[in-house]
Amino acid sequence: MFSPSRRFVFPGALSPPYLCCSKPKDQFDNLEKHTQWGIDVLEKYIKFVKERTEIELSYAKQLRNLSKKYQPKKNSKEEEEYRYTSTKAFLATLNEMNDYAGQHEVISENMTSLITGELTRYVQELKQERKSHFHDGRKAQQHIETCWKQLEASKRRFERDCKEADRAQQYFEKMDADINVTKADVEKARQQAQLRHQMAEDSKAEYCSTLQKFNSEQHDHYYTHIPNIFQKIQEMEERRIVRIGESMKTFAEVDRQVIPIIGKCLDEITKAAESIDHKNDSQMVIEAFKSGFEPPGDVDFEDFTQPMKRTVSESSLSNSRGDGKSEPKFGGKSKGKLWPFIKKNKSPKQQKEPLSHRFNEFMTSKPKIHCFRSLKRGLSLKLITLNTQVWSLIEGAGPEDFSNLPPEQRRKKLQQKVDELNKDIQKEMDQRDALTKMKDVYIKNPQMGDPASVDHRLAELGQNIEKLRLEVQKFEGWLAEVEGRLPMRTEQARRQSGLYEAQNTSAVNSCAQDRESSPDGSYTEEQSQETEMKVPATDFDDEFDDEEPLPTIGTCKALYTFEGQNEGTISVAEGEMLYVIEEDKGDGWTRIRRNEDEEGYVPTSYVEVYLDKNAKDVYKSLQKISE
Repeated sequence: MFSPSRRFVFPGALSPPYLCCSKPKDQFDNLEKHTQWGIDVLEKYIKFVKERTEIELSYAKQLRNLSKKYQPKKNSKEEEEYRYTSTKAFLATLNEMNDYAGQHEVISENMTSLITGELTRYVQELKQERKSHFHDGRKAQQHIETCWKQLEASKRRFERDCKEADRAQQYFEKMDADINVTKADVEKARQQAQLRHQMAEDSKAEYCSTLQKFNSEQHDHYYTHIPNIFQKIQEMEERRIVRIGESMKTFAEVDRQVIPIIGKCLDEITKAAESIDHKNDSQMVIEAFKSGFEPPGDVDFEDFTQPMKRTVSESSLSNSRGDGKSEPKFGGKSKGKLWPFIKKNKSPKQQKEPLSHRFNEFMTSKPKIHCFRSLKRGLSLKLITLNTQVWSLIEGAGPEDFSNLPPEQRRKKLQQKVDELNKDIQKEMDQRDALTKMKDVYIKNPQMGDPASVDHRLAELGQNIEKLRLEVQKFEGWLAEVEGRLPMRTEQARRQSGLYEAQNTSAVNSCAQDRESSPDGSYTEEQSQETEMKVPATDFDDEFDDEEPLPTIGTCKALYTFEGQNEGTISVAEGEMLYVIEEDKGDGWTRIRRNEDEEGYVPTSYVEVYLDKNAKDVYKSLQKISE
């Protein structure tokens, strides 16, 4: 039984944990802002490194373009200038700058792979980890808030039941003191008070259980769960800080790794600069431009007091043009060369004739050899004989034997020409050896190809080698003459041999050569008459008994099979490769050649023509001039 005076009190005054619950929540908000700021800093650093790599790439590209811009062009005059030590040093500097640019590309690549790529992946992982930690924190916060709500509900229920038990006890005591109330009513009031007291006891037990559970959850929350989450967030943040520090260290290491190579490039530039030899460069200039002329002799005294015809010493520098009986010097020149620093005698300057005048003179001149059978044959002969000389006329070059140059320069040019021809001979011989081996393979293994298919090319190579050897002999003869190994040839003998070697070209070439070989640029009719050629007609007829073949101006491929049944046509098979000797004149036919004995016309639509540009231009130029 409950004592009537009994009062129920709250077991232990519990302070509402709003303050302590709000603190972690506030700290979670602060930590969330701080960790997001840390990720932003990391992303900002990644962006900085990316821009640095772009700058390195742009710098490397500009350095490479700069180096390429000042590199000498192949087969140009600039390439010849790079034989001096100063220009070689400059070329070495350009090459080292190219390597220097490569090191900046290495910096960009290493920063991209070791910093930008790694940090980008780490940021993604960091965002996922941060999200997970704060999700666990919010979940723990929600759980403790739920437990607190359950405790509040249990407490309110216990408080309500206690108040109800108090009211029921007071009502029972009032009924028990009242003498007018029946015993049944008193008993009923007593039972109601007991029931309310029992409910209060149950609420009390439930409240105590809930309170103990909340205290346990709260202890775990503030001493286990939240500290663990905070610890993980702290470790995450520390890893971020360490990672950005390592990235900055890598940033410096990437630069430091290429410093030795960059230093080596700079050392090579310094070494190239130290290799410059001014004496050697000066000597090379002297060797390149020395003329080989002998210094002029003393000028004899001319006595004008005597009433006699004044004479001029043979060693005088002012020999008149009329004295053409002196021995020719330096390769059969009709006049002696003047010393470079002495002015020539004043005389009307003979201007070099334009190219068109020289062509017109050549085409309209009457040949001194009287065996041309027709104008067409004469034009064809001129095309053949001038095929190797017309470009020298177009480019304004001198004679083929470089007789317009000083002796030393002429010797160098002739030696250079001999070396070039020997290289061409070696190339042709290499091709012939390769085709010979191929033919042997075809003979041993017929299924791989027809041995006869390479015979035509082998014959062409043999002819080319023979022509080149003749050219070498010709230039070696001139070279020997310059070096004094052979007696000097006269001007007339040189022109005569030049005519035979050019396959008896017309006499206008001799005139053009006289102009080039004249030391002071003048030309007289007497020289032309002295150098006029008179070749026996019988020798010329033997040379040109057969009409010379037209030169090849390109190649063609047969697109379809054509049966040449009419006179002047030639049969071709589909896919066959042939030589083009005459273009389509608008009549729909192209003249082609299979070999030296087979040539004719085919429809232009049946072949695909590949014209050689140089040969085509020469052919058209001479054709227009002849018309």
